[in-house]
Amino acid sequence: MKRVGITGGIGCGKSTVVAEFKKLGINAFVADNVAAAYYRAPSFLAEIRRLFGLEVFLPDGSVDKRLIAARVFADSNLLAALNALVHPRVMTDFDSFCSQHANEPYVLFESAILFDYGFDALMDKTVCVYLDLPERINRLRTRDGSSVEQIMARVANQMPADEMMRRADYVILNYEGNPRQRQVAIIDNLLRQ
Repeated sequence: MKRVGITGGIGCGKSTVVAEFKKLGINAFVADNVAAAYYRAPSFLAEIRRLFGLEVFLPDGSVDKRLIAARVFADSNLLAALNALVHPRVMTDFDSFCSQHANEPYVLFESAILFDYGFDALMDKTVCVYLDLPERINRLRTRDGSSVEQIMARVANQMPADEMMRRADYVILNYEGNPRQRQVAIIDNLLRQ
């Protein structure tokens, strides 16, 4: 079974592309979704409290993820500390996921930071989903209600799109009207060989 990393900048449509692969019967490990579940684990919450203090906790005891995001995207040291807390757990869970799907031709590991943190070295192939920045900003403003300043702060903490495309084995151009389904089908065919 191959491990295939899929990445792209925020707002480029990675989830939409992953959904196309799922239509072809391919299972995907979405790192952000898995990491989100950690915020319900007492041991992880203790580490968050140590790292950020009590001010990131809401009255019901849950974590204010927007506040954490605002803080880490404004402070690269804090971002690195949070990533050091999350990434080893994610990779352990991905290994378990791969064991559960060992008889499949390949699985996807979807992460916006695939190249940034060297996860690509653990993959057999990589796919970059690309969309130009103005279109990504429009999508994110509509989807999340984010301001341009918030979006640009997050973009600034990600690898530039041209570098992701250069490093990827395959690139999907994810524009509306572009044949996304056909691009995914071609890559799927290559990965099954």
